[in-house]
Amino acid sequence: MQWQLRGDRPIYQQLMDRLTEQIVSGQLGPGDKVPPVRELAAEAGVNPNTMQRALADLEREGLMYTNRTSGRYVTEDREMIAKIREQIASDRIAEFLAGMNQLGFTEQEIVGLLEKRQKGEEKHGE
Repeated sequence: MQWQLRGDRPIYQQLMDRLTEQIVSGQLGPGDKVPPVRELAAEAGVNPNTMQRALADLEREGLMYTNRTSGRYVTEDREMIAKIREQIASDRIAEFLAGMNQLGFTEQEIVGLLEKRQKGEEKHGE
């Protein structure tokens, strides 16, 4: 797993975002055991307390839960995961559209560019 942390936002929030992406993309599936805090912290190159904060916040949000005897796990609530996935997608689409609008593209032009790109990818995939 690749951790690309930037200085523009608190590190624990970036860790939460990355772990959330892993959950909604299926890299960490419903019911999967989450690696220990120290292991994740070492992998990300952050202080274990920072990673602990991120994991605790994900637990408060319901994306993870702790079994006192065996560790932390990803929620098994597939509906919640699907809703969060859809919200992230919606947010990213809104960011993309805002950026394209700043470049002066209309919605119709954006759709045309996306269709053109899709056709180009289909040709390369053959």
